[in-house]
Amino acid sequence: MSDIPIHLLLPLLASILFTLGLIATKRAGSRGASTWMIIFVGNTASATLFTGFWFTESRSVPWSLIWQPLLVGVLYILGISLTYMALDRGDVSVATPILSSKLVWVAILLTVIAGERLSATRWSAVLMAMLGIIMVQQTDRRGEHRRLVLTIVFALSAASTFAMFDVLVQEWAESWGSGHFLPIIFWTGWVLSLALLPKIDHSAWKRPGLLLPLWIGAFLVSLQAMCLVCTLAYFGDATRVNIVYALRGLWGVLFAFALARRFDMQERHASSRTLTCRIIGAILLTGAVVLALRN
Repeated sequence: MSDIPIHLLLPLLASILFTLGLIATKRAGSRGASTWMIIFVGNTASATLFTGFWFTESRSVPWSLIWQPLLVGVLYILGISLTYMALDRGDVSVATPILSSKLVWVAILLTVIAGERLSATRWSAVLMAMLGIIMVQQTDRRGEHRRLVLTIVFALSAASTFAMFDVLVQEWAESWGSGHFLPIIFWTGWVLSLALLPKIDHSAWKRPGLLLPLWIGAFLVSLQAMCLVCTLAYFGDATRVNIVYALRGLWGVLFAFALARRFDMQERHASSRTLTCRIIGAILLTGAVVLALRN
């Protein structure tokens, strides 16, 4: 462990913040916050936090390449939308381990875009991660199959979208300067999220107990994005960053079941069989992380 660079502590922190943020937004959803409201508030928080980076960059803005952060911004709003749609359709203990499959997509995309080659060990990690995904989607509730399928589809789509996001941040941020590149990404996401305002039931803002978990969740998810994106922009190392970040799959299972009764989450109804399957799945995903990290 002593050989692991200190910057990998940031994606470790991000993995914990992300899971806690999802639990908080899930709580806000149970109080009446729609998916569109959660996405808009989350993008508002992210755009606000990243604005400060603009004033830390001294180099000039390469406006001829403005399409690069704009494209990455579109990927961000798409990825975060798919993430919250997955959460809206299913349980935190299902969505977060599947979202952790992003490390597989990152490895594949780096192979295609940057010419990196996957070793036999990395492919073993991919297989182990896929087995983990199969295990965490197990349920003993009737009528849940379609909802679980939608959760898996949305979560896998979010994972692949964010994988492309990570790879492009690593590839393009250095030529721009992170202080300019990152704010434009999240400003783009916020501008695009303005289109969601007509879809929001504005009377929901006044519902008791809604605003606190909504803003806490938005802040935590935005803070984890800052930890993760800054690591990619300043240090690169996208593969190992996402290997560590994939531990959110383990936290998703542990935190969701630990807090299920307190926050009235769906996991409180899960049987011992479902709990066991999801824990095994999370362990497999964690094993894939360790295996890939050793390579």
